[in-house]
Amino acid sequence: MSMLTHGFERPFNWAERPARISKERKAQLKRVALRALAVLTMGGVLTALIALKTAIFVWHLHA
Repeated sequence: MSMLTHGFERPFNWAERPARISKERKAQLKRVALRALAVLTMGGVLTALIALKTAIFVWHLHA
């Protein structure tokens, strides 16, 4: 059996099953994920600002 087609013979009834996670738990996980995304985004912006400040400092140092 090819690795590319493995799993296609399974029925698609998994989409019709009820959710196993409660709505409260799902909302909590969503909040945690959004907070984690916000922290990662702020970290990326902070890193970009530090890199920009360093590049400007080095540019002025060699000028």
